[in-house]
Amino acid sequence: MRPDASPWRPDILARRETSLLAGASTAAVFTVFGGGWLGDLSNPAWASFMFAWLFAVMLWSSFAVVRHADGLAVRLGEPFGTLILTVAVISIEVVMISAVMITGEETPALARDTMFAVLMIVLNGMFGLTLLLGGLRHREQVFNLKGASAYLGVLIPLAAMGLVIPRFTESTADASASPLLAVFLIVMSLVLYGVFLGLQSAQQRHHFQEPSTTGAEAGPSAEDHHHDAEVIGTGYHAILLVMSMLPIVLLSKKMARVVDHGTAALGAPAALGGFLVAILVLSPEAMAAVRAALANRLQRTFNITLGSAVATIGLTIPAVLVIGLVTGKTVELGLDNVEMVLLVTTILSAMVNFGSGRSTVLQGTIHLLLFIAYVVLLFDVPA
Repeated sequence: MRPDASPWRPDILARRETSLLAGASTAAVFTVFGGGWLGDLSNPAWASFMFAWLFAVMLWSSFAVVRHADGLAVRLGEPFGTLILTVAVISIEVVMISAVMITGEETPALARDTMFAVLMIVLNGMFGLTLLLGGLRHREQVFNLKGASAYLGVLIPLAAMGLVIPRFTESTADASASPLLAVFLIVMSLVLYGVFLGLQSAQQRHHFQEPSTTGAEAGPSAEDHHHDAEVIGTGYHAILLVMSMLPIVLLSKKMARVVDHGTAALGAPAALGGFLVAILVLSPEAMAAVRAALANRLQRTFNITLGSAVATIGLTIPAVLVIGLVTGKTVELGLDNVEMVLLVTTILSAMVNFGSGRSTVLQGTIHLLLFIAYVVLLFDVPA
């Protein structure tokens, strides 16, 4: 591109953002014709074609999201680049859940199941995969221990109060929160997450940056972290990041119908559909985390995965509880017994594995096996 050429020129924008055009066009087409196309999926060939089309476009859009997040990381530095990616993805997820709660059928456990699925995907699936791949390439990687401890310090009370305590309270007959507890959880989540964001972006920003190393152990410099990233401008990347995410979100609802039909036709558990859709929605963060680990930028992997886990609870709980209080709909937050054990095991494993400030293949293997255990438990239902 010539130095005087504006990146917003239609011809330049179309050439550089082909994936955005493909995603927007597909979303528009499915908005108009999707009802008829997805109304009858009894033909396996047609259902497979719909799945392949949606999956390919959503995956292509995910690559664009990661590209713009890398551009922001270069322009703003860490942890701002990663923070924008994380908050954007989780905020859109919150909007999707809220829209279903307001306009859809009564689904008391929707928010809880979604939060738990996201936690298992990011804390075990994404984290395990990135640590494993990073360990295989670099053997041992370093990260900022103070930053990891801060994430876990916020995640533990949010998870305990939001996803465990409502199961044991006696003020309600189910796993929902009473109005008094709901108000407290709203205030607690917003205050705790707000204080955390303030410290992460200002006073303790250095705790979430790559630790300084010297000598033979020195990793790539900050300038080399995104040597392959095409940097244009902060506003350009910020706007295009959100625009690239929107087709993923809009098409995920269409994909959910295809996946739900497939799981029903195959006799798979109903929870599998939401799990697969969650993986697709989280794919931009997963790609960014893997790329960071392979480039020996493990701190960015931590910022993405642990940041997603904290944001999932910190933003979702207040949103769904406010909707529940306003509309009078029941919101069940308490996890089942097996899910609580898996959540506690995940957090305890993270506390032990993060204790040294270094990671190896072993830590990645542990979390990846916990993720596989979660997937196995999805299918471990009464006959």
